[in-house]
Amino acid sequence: MESRQLYRVKEEDLPRLEKLLTGCFEHDPLYCKLIPDEEIRKRLLPELFACDLTEFYETCEIYSDSPEMNSLLVVSDETEPYNPLTYYLAEAWASLRTDEFLIKEDPSLKTLWKFMLGKDYLNSRWTAQLHRTERIHIIYLAVRPDMQHHGLAALLLGEVIRYADQHKLMISLETHNPENVPIYEHFGFKTYGIVEKHHFGLKTILHDSRSYCISVPESRFRNPIN
Repeated sequence: MESRQLYRVKEEDLPRLEKLLTGCFEHDPLYCKLIPDEEIRKRLLPELFACDLTEFYETCEIYSDSPEMNSLLVVSDETEPYNPLTYYLAEAWASLRTDEFLIKEDPSLKTLWKFMLGKDYLNSRWTAQLHRTERIHIIYLAVRPDMQHHGLAALLLGEVIRYADQHKLMISLETHNPENVPIYEHFGFKTYGIVEKHHFGLKTILHDSRSYCISVPESRFRNPIN
C-alpha cells in the first residue's frame, strides 16, 4: 500500500510506537484475558509489542498520521511481492522472543499456557476463508488514548479504503473490543462469522466485503452469529 497522506514509519520510530500500543491495549479484552495479572501485563505488553513491531517492520507497512505519531496503522498488502525467507525468519524470531518474554515475566508458565490456548485469537489465519489474494489486511489500527476522538482513526482507515477502492482490493481486519464494531460498520464493514473457543471465554466475529474479525468476551456479546 502506498500513501501520500500518511507518515511512513522509520525503524528509529518503533520504540515510541511500543508505548502507544501499550497505552491502547493495556485494558483490551483479549490481553486482559491472556494476561489477567495487571502487574505482569504492564511489564509484558511493551516487550510483546516490541516483538510485533520488529517483525512487521520487516514484513508489512507501518504508517502514522504524522511524525508526531499519535496513531498507528500496520497493513499487509497481499498483492505486493515478498521474500518468503525474510517473512518466515522474521515470524520465527518474533515467536521465539515472545515465548522468551512470557517465560521470563511469568516463570509459572501460566501466561505462556494462556497464549497457547488463545493462539487462534493472535493470528489472522481466518482470512484464508475469504479466498481472496487481492486484499489488504489491517493488523493494527490504534490511536493514542489522549488523541482519540480527533479524527485520526478515520484518517488512517479512510486512507486504506481509498487505496483499496482505487485498486479494487478487499480489506480485512479484526478487533477484540465490541465497542469498535459500530465504527467499522460505519465505514462499510460487514460481519463474516464468529470463531469461538469455549474454554477461552472469547468469541471472534468475522466480517466480509470490507471484512473484519471481532473477538469479544462472552459476557459482553449477547447476540452471537451462528
